[in-house]
Amino acid sequence: MDSINQNQPEDNFKDLIGQEALNKIKELTKAAGSGFFCTKIATGEPVATRPMAAEKIDDSGNFWFLSASDSHKNAEISRDPSVQMFFQGSSYSEFLTLYGKATISTDKQKIDELWDATMKTWFTEGKDDPRITVIKFTPTQGYYWDIKTNMAVALVKRAYGSIVGETYDDSIEGSILP
Repeated sequence: MDSINQNQPEDNFKDLIGQEALNKIKELTKAAGSGFFCTKIATGEPVATRPMAAEKIDDSGNFWFLSASDSHKNAEISRDPSVQMFFQGSSYSEFLTLYGKATISTDKQKIDELWDATMKTWFTEGKDDPRITVIKFTPTQGYYWDIKTNMAVALVKRAYGSIVGETYDDSIEGSILP
């Protein structure tokens, strides 16, 4: 792929698949803490977006959330299971978007596994609240933007590039397929 700047001497593209993709997803979502969970993405209407943090990301790359059965997101997933998530870990790096499908269940064992006492804020009857559902988001494709090393090295490379008139960009980006 051609660089947007012909002065760029580095290769800044790397597609990730399998375990390498899963490791990057976990790294970037941990840095972000939470992301934007978007539904109604295929309907031509305004996208419905809300901040959410996964209770768990399993070893297959599935994201697990607890949600109220009467929530807008549950209704939207029931009509169209297409979901896109966006994450930003910092101002300069650690960006991720994932697209996939969501399913809703009332799996009691999964609710017990994901339950945290702070969730009583939303589920006032505790983990036996009849409104609790489990959302499983399975990403099928995505894209990431990050840095190759660390922010200190990236800033030094940028500064050096500005002095010598070349682009030394420590960024890396590519498709991500869990």
